Amino acid sequence: STGAIGSPGLPRSGCAFSSLHCICSSAFLPDMFDRTRSGRMDVYGFSALLRFIQQWKNLFQQYDRDQSGSISFSELQQAFSQMGYNLSPQFSQLLLSRYAQRSSNPSIQLDRFIHICMQLQSLTEAFREKDTGMVGNVRLGYEDFLTMVMTRML
Repeated sequence: STGAIGSPGLPRSGCAFSSLHCICSSAFLPDMFDRTRSGRMDVYGFSALLRFIQQWKNLFQQYDRDQSGSISFSELQQAFSQMGYNLSPQFSQLLLSRYAQRSSNPSIQLDRFIHICMQLQSLTEAFREKDTGMVGNVRLGYEDFLTMVMTRML
């Protein structure tokens, strides 16, 4: 045994947070902690992944004000605001309709919250690289836009 976990091994590895099975088995997170780019994660990478997930879980619980185990529309709006994002209610609603489980009272689960926040963070960094004057607007060609998004997608 090499002591490394490959992507196929993650779901069977008994991820420390069973509710986060889909986080541990999703492609983008394990790749972030694969220091050798071999498609495998050593014990140090796995430990770092678990710490990373725990930090996001703590943040999620902080924003889950009613302790329901999911983030509602108003909690999502408040979370974005507290994280420094000035986003419209329409944008939050778009994310909710895209990422929430279908129900009469849609809400975001932890794995989707992490995914949304990481995408938002990554795309915001890409936008800031283009918005050198920090005015909140950029002039961007279609292929530049595609390049910006495709290189940042998780």
